[in-house]
Amino acid sequence: MMLRKNILTALLMAIGFILRQLIPGLIGGMKGDIMLSVIFVSLLINREFKNALLTGLLGGLITAMTTTFPGGQLPNIIDKLITCMVIYYMIKVLSRFEGNPVITGVIGFVGTVISGSIFLGAALMITGLPAPFTTLFSVVVLPTAVVNIFMTLVIYGTVKTAIKVSGIKLDTPVKA
Repeated sequence: MMLRKNILTALLMAIGFILRQLIPGLIGGMKGDIMLSVIFVSLLINREFKNALLTGLLGGLITAMTTTFPGGQLPNIIDKLITCMVIYYMIKVLSRFEGNPVITGVIGFVGTVISGSIFLGAALMITGLPAPFTTLFSVVVLPTAVVNIFMTLVIYGTVKTAIKVSGIKLDTPVKA
């Protein structure tokens, strides 16, 4: 993997960390995970499997360190690693629609639903949930998935423009 791509992924994770700090904990300490939008953009920009692993691991560690959910550290790492692998393959399958904002929004929504489901399932098995699964899913995961549609589109558009304006050359083309 090129150093530039790794640096871009690290910068995106830092932005995700900052965005994550702005979101307050909701029911049972669970917060909407805006970091997922940044993770999806990283996977859209750098479509290598190694990057999906790196992004999943970094995203999982950052969200584990910043979670307000009691016992949410391990579920965060599990959910980010699995979500990154699923979205990596989803992006591969949908690569012929590259640059389509509808597909980018779908990736943001579906990825957030997958991540939230895995997180809640893992937390249920490991530590238990402070509220019923369906309540947490409908009050936290679904609204976050809707917000992440727009966050993913905005962040992706901003990153693509920044790459184009700065003249950074990446191996994989980023359509503007």
